Amino acid sequence: MKQHISDRIKQAAYLIEPRQLGEDIWHILEEQHFTGLLPHFVINHLCQKHQLDNKQLALKLLPVAACYSHTPISHFYVGAVAIGISGNFYFGANQEFSDSNIQQTIHAEQSAISYAWINKEKSLTDIVVNHTPCGHCRQFMNELNSASELQIHLPHSQNNPLQKYLPDSFGPRNLDIELHLLDAHSNHLSYETDDPVILAALSAANMAHAPYSNSYHGVAIQTENQQIFIGSYAENAAFNPSLPALQVAINNVFLNGEEIENIQRIVMIEQANALSYRKMSEDLIESICDIKLEYVSL
Repeated sequence: MKQHISDRIKQAAYLIEPRQLGEDIWHILEEQHFTGLLPHFVINHLCQKHQLDNKQLALKLLPVAACYSHTPISHFYVGAVAIGISGNFYFGANQEFSDSNIQQTIHAEQSAISYAWINKEKSLTDIVVNHTPCGHCRQFMNELNSASELQIHLPHSQNNPLQKYLPDSFGPRNLDIELHLLDAHSNHLSYETDDPVILAALSAANMAHAPYSNSYHGVAIQTENQQIFIGSYAENAAFNPSLPALQVAINNVFLNGEEIENIQRIVMIEQANALSYRKMSEDLIESICDIKLEYVSL
């Protein structure tokens, strides 16, 4: 029987040392219904109370972040914390999907970064992760507007610039692209409707980062309690590490303590100028639930 996110987090939090820190983290997350985001003022309070700096606290939080993993294939749990320039912490964890292709997987670093992006974080200063980033994730991080200053922290090695893991890198600057992931912008897409779920998908499509294909799409997921979770497309200079909007939206669902079983509607809006993610998204949805994708083409 699958454990609820609350049970997983409680077990992980109560293993944190010192014990009082673990209890504090548990009560904070319980109070915010297990949303995987800790605001800067909470971080400051915990650091002062337990005499830690924010990197030390993030390292202690990695087992809690890994509780958001869904890994029916590998059973290998990766947790990450993205630290925003705001001081906020954004959790991330790897997500896998059975009965689909492996390209649908979300890596923990992608999870944390996209969750920060969806929550309007302007830039990231640090990525803290419990296992060394794979090449896929290193390339994904190279798309960020803070890539040249980004610091990577692991339990066994801290304060490493991204360039240490990705020397002689290829990225947006090599293609004369000035727009980077997390840069604020609008794609100026429009669609006339009063449907709040379609409007949320439109808003997500307008956030989409697709400077290489100029093909934009966004997804909105509505759950049984009428909450709406969005996802925007995050394109990459190397193409393969690009993260489709549906994965970003599903990740958003997981990191808000929700379950796939509670999904009621899934809407995609897409302006498919050079490529389309409709079929890939329909395949993934078919593998995880009985909901049909509502697709709007612009």
